[in-house]
Parts: sequence; structure tokens; C-alpha cells
Amino acid sequence: MEDIIIARNAEKKNIIEIVKKLNIDEEYIEQYGKYKAKIDFKFFDKIKNNVDGKLILVTSINPTPLGEGKTTAAIGIADGLNKLNKKTVIALREPSVGPVFGIKGGATGGGYSQITPMEDINLHFTGDIHAITEANNLISAIIDNHIFFGNELKIKKVTWKRAVDLNDRQLRTVDIGLSGEKRMIPREDHFDISVASEIMAVFCLAKDLTDLRNRLGKMIIGYNESDEPVYVEDLKIVGSLIALLKDAINPNLVQTLENNPCLVHGGPFANIAHGCNSVIATKMALKLGDYVITEAGFGADLGAEKFIDIKSRENELEPSAVVIVATLKALKYHGGISVSECSLPNMDGLKNGINNLLKHIENVKSFGLNPIVAINKYSNDPLEEIEFLKYEVAKVSEIELLNNWEKGSDGALDFCSKLLKIVEKDKKISFAYNLDDDLKRKISDVATKIYGANNVVYTDKAIEEMNIINKITNNTKGFEICIAKTQYSFSDDKNNLMCLDDFDITITGLELKNGAGFIVVKAGNIMTMPGLPKVPAAENIDVDEDGNIVGIF
Repeated sequence: MEDIIIARNAEKKNIIEIVKKLNIDEEYIEQYGKYKAKIDFKFFDKIKNNVDGKLILVTSINPTPLGEGKTTAAIGIADGLNKLNKKTVIALREPSVGPVFGIKGGATGGGYSQITPMEDINLHFTGDIHAITEANNLISAIIDNHIFFGNELKIKKVTWKRAVDLNDRQLRTVDIGLSGEKRMIPREDHFDISVASEIMAVFCLAKDLTDLRNRLGKMIIGYNESDEPVYVEDLKIVGSLIALLKDAINPNLVQTLENNPCLVHGGPFANIAHGCNSVIATKMALKLGDYVITEAGFGADLGAEKFIDIKSRENELEPSAVVIVATLKALKYHGGISVSECSLPNMDGLKNGINNLLKHIENVKSFGLNPIVAINKYSNDPLEEIEFLKYEVAKVSEIELLNNWEKGSDGALDFCSKLLKIVEKDKKISFAYNLDDDLKRKISDVATKIYGANNVVYTDKAIEEMNIINKITNNTKGFEICIAKTQYSFSDDKNNLMCLDDFDITITGLELKNGAGFIVVKAGNIMTMPGLPKVPAAENIDVDEDGNIVGIF
């Protein structure tokens, strides 16, 4: 049965019933229909003295093109813990419509572990990403308008990019200002997908509205004739940006198919951005639940590393356990088996691919955290392969089957029982690099320790951009790094799945995200505007005669 049909047939409760579960005063709630609501971020002041719940981070091995079910796992684990009478709240990212209409589909879980209303969440939802897109493009419009009317700031080079929340490779590089109007100055421009916008990053990292305002003002939009940075605050529009984002900053509350609470807020990708939901939603969830399940995008080499080195470091967030989701098909995919055949029995492929999982376990332990592997079970997975995987992984980590896609919370109870023991273990978080080290050292630490690279190589363009950033930031002291690379491999080559030979990481570009407080480091042929596949998911989406959306998976 399609996920969307399962979700539609589930018995949803009015969102006010979910609000009551969390003991939130209704004066802090703004409903968006029957099943969605926003929680005023000011509510945090009322609960700030509550004891924090235990934070559980869900990540995965390097995925196949269709993903490994982190969101499905996170939802199933939360439902399982709630069934065990453990008050649990989920904190997830909002889906971008780019993947929904592209190759990956929706991002609200699957089978009997979903959040709902899934169509709304996967499409317009409460308008947060639209607000971020508009704020991003207001900056672009103001920049070009400022230049048109005399360029008082003497802007020589514009680095700020426009944004749209779709996969559209044609917009990666465009020429603008071609109307021929008097004083119109043509120039080359670029688009990012909205979830790669710096506004999305500062939106998710901001602790409150004041912090958001400060971060927005510090964002760099370009350089003047003296090669000095020009900031958003110089354009005198920070107030307008706040006006566009004032409602979006409030976390969204929805429910699972089993009527458990989930905060869905913010949505940066992890391959080209920092891959974590908002700090505001995570901290609010920690005050509302005894356990909080959150997710970091793509494999642990990307999302989990950034969660720890960026989000945790800034906000003193320390996961009590890290769930590493793995599927037999993905392990075979990273064991040299083609994506079309990795769902078939193949013990040799599994044996080869298990090295990918072992490296992720090693990395999680290097952060001082306690891992547990979740085998995200498919109905046709051979028992022999599951038992082999359990036996091999048990030598280095806890591991348990997770069958919630098929059975909902009942399929997660054994896993949750084991997880509850792990969260009580001692841990002491550490980081992959020192904030005060120079930029090259930080990059090298992540590339060699986390990815397993031999060396880091820089293009001439990257060296030039690094020199500019070092000059502006006092050698990047205090700045985190956010490496943008393929999600399919530890290397920077999406086709090097097994990483059997020594490999280098090639840095092709760097961008200072001054408001976010990190430097985006582009590795290999990474794009911040994705493209669509030959047959996009958009071809399958429709509205039936009863007005129901169909085809989202």
C-alpha cells in the first residue's frame, strides 16, 4: 500500500489533543487547520527551567539514491518509546519540495511510521520554506536595486545568490539585467536551492528572534571596491527580513500515525548545508519530553558530523545515544552491487559493504558517543544475511532489528528496549577539530579522521577564496566548517562507493557564511542547486476526483 494511502487512512487527532499531551498552554498555539499548529517560540521562556530530556540522534550509513529510512526509523523509535510509556517527542527537518518532485520523494517517513498530514508537510506545510525563499530573494532584489540607483556602497562583486525551492539545474548560472533599461547593469548570477541558502542556516541555528536578527545582519552579500565585505545590515533591510520570518521562526507541531508529538522545523540539506532541524525546536522538545529523537541528514560522515561539530558545539547538546540506520541493500550497494540488484540476496556484496558501516561506528565512537545500529528491515530481507550482519557488528557495537515500517511501534519495541539501556551509559562528547585551528587544519581533520582520506588537495580557485576568507576572519578562528560533498561515498566521488584504495579529498571552493558562523567547503563536483532525474517523481503526482493528492511516496 502507498505511504500516502496509509497516512490518509490513519485516525488523526485534532492537533489540540497533541498540544494537551505536551501541556502547552493554548494561548501559545496558532492552528493551521485541524492537524497542524505553530508553537510560539516565547513558550520556551515558560518551560526553560524544565529538566532536559535525553537526546537521541538518528543517522545512517552512506545511502543509496533513495535513502535508508532515517526518518522512518526516527518516527518508529519515538512511537516505540511512547508505547513503552516513555514520554518522547520527535524533532525533524521540514522537507524541501525539490526532492519531493525529484528522485527521493517525500520526507515524512514511510509505511506505518509516518508523520501526518504527510501531503501538507511534503508540500507547502505552514509556509516556512517559502518565507525563507522570499527573504533570500528580497536581499537579491535590494542589492540590484541599490546598484541601479547609484551604488552608494560601491559594491564591486556580488556573492549573494538567489534561491528557489526546486531542483533546477538551468538556474545554477544565469545572466541577469538584460532588459536594456537605462542604468541597468548586466551581470552573472547564480541560484541555490532554498535549503542551501544562508538564511536557512541562520534560521536553524538562531537561539531566538534577537539572535536571528543579529545573524541576518552579519551575512555577507559581496565586496566593495576596496575588497571589503558588504553586509546585509548595510542594506538597511534586516527589519524587513524579520517581518518575513517572524511566523516561520515558531516551531511546527504535527503528529505521528500513532498520535505522538513531532516538531518539524527548518530543513537544510546535509550534503550542501548543515543538515539539522532548528535549534529552537530541538531545545523546546528537550524541555517537553523525557526523550527526544532527532535526525541529521544523509550518512553520519555528513549529517552527524555537522550535528556534533556545529549544532552540538554551539548549543551544548550532547546525544545520549546515536542510532546508525543500515539496510542490507545499502550495504550491498557499498559492497559493489548495482543499485538495481542490491535488493537481491548477495552475501558477498554484504560482506564487502559492511566496511562502510564499521567506519561510521568508528566515527561515532570517536566523538565520545554511544552507537547502536538499527537494521531497517525490508520484508524480503534474507534471514541468513540479517543474522550474519548482527553477528559481525555485535563485535564492535550494539545492534538490533527495526521493523517499524511494516508493524509500526510494535516492530520497534525490541530495539527501543535495547536503546533505553544505551542512553544510560557514560559518554563525553568530543569534536573532530579545534575551533581555533586554522582553516586547512580543520578541513584536514574532518577529511582524514571522518572520511578516511589520505590527503586534502586544493584547486587554485579554492586557494584564492581561502586567502580572502582568512583575511576577513582572522584565519577563521572561531569559525566552524561545513563540508559540502557527495552523500554516497566517504570520498568526494559519488562513484567511489567502496573506497578500497587510498583517496584524496579535492577542495574546489569555499564560501564564508558569516551569519551562520561557518565556512562552506566544497569538495569535488558538488552543486548547491540539484538537478532532476530523467524521470522525476513529479510525473506521478496528481489530485484524484475527490481532491486528494496522490503519488507522493
